[in-house]
Amino acid sequence: MNITEFFQQSSGKWFSQRTSHHLAFKQTEGGKSELKIELLDQDNPEVIKLCEQYEIDPALALCGARVTWDGTMEWDEEKHAGSTVLVPIVDPDVPNEGKLLREMGYAEKAPVAGRYVMGNDDALVLITEYESMYSEERLWFASPNLRLRTSVLKRFGGFSMASFCSEIRMGTSTPPQTETQVAQSTEQSQASS
Repeated sequence: MNITEFFQQSSGKWFSQRTSHHLAFKQTEGGKSELKIELLDQDNPEVIKLCEQYEIDPALALCGARVTWDGTMEWDEEKHAGSTVLVPIVDPDVPNEGKLLREMGYAEKAPVAGRYVMGNDDALVLITEYESMYSEERLWFASPNLRLRTSVLKRFGGFSMASFCSEIRMGTSTPPQTETQVAQSTEQSQASS
């Protein structure tokens, strides 16, 4: 599996349950959220805009994804909602690795570029280094409708957190097609008739 296929398989609505371990405080916290992951074509205006923001040629973008979340954590009862756009840029020398551009980081509310590695086991590893912290996430599919995620967040100076999430697809198991895939299947059906 490559990163574009991983994004395609991730498209849709998900129910996420998270358990976070705050290592410094020796406490555990649960949380729930709904995720919506929408696949974006390479020529989508949001993908082009994000590439230009990082001064990267938009032609190098493999695809994009808009991720929207809405959830709560046990400790604060506040709504945690937001959205971001992700764009993978492949490393020409190492096809299963590259940069991952983010419109907004999860740990810090600022644009941030991280790295991704697609493993031989079809797991996606995302590594992001912020000014004051380091984040590493590993995502994989246990089945087409069950995605698992582990993450470690290390704040420089001592504070660390580890999380485990199970994400269950809500609704159909077939990820939605991109505009390009719809156009291609329409062309194929017209050509065969």
